[in-house]
Amino acid sequence: MKYSKIDLAKKAIAHKGFVQKIPDIFRMVRMWKNGSYPMRSIDMILPLLGLLYVISPIDLLPEVAIPVLGVMDDLAVLSLTIPKLLREVDKFLLWEAEKNGSKTIEAEIL
Repeated sequence: MKYSKIDLAKKAIAHKGFVQKIPDIFRMVRMWKNGSYPMRSIDMILPLLGLLYVISPIDLLPEVAIPVLGVMDDLAVLSLTIPKLLREVDKFLLWEAEKNGSKTIEAEIL
């Protein structure tokens, strides 16, 4: 069974909520870059480097030379990167809601 980087990317994108949060990821990066969103650089750089590693054609364990292990290193990077990135986006959305003064109200569904 052959896996390609495109297949791996499709599996990562299939992660629940990832596709819906892509615009939020770009907004978070933009606000972090211009200094309006306070965040540790390492919390932003590591997930982005992980995604770049998976997309990049250069690998530590290339799929051509070592088919099974070549895919496994990409899967390992994705399994660490996607959840970390989604946690950071959730923190960003919470910060953004607090900054914009969003208030929660109690409601009852009838």
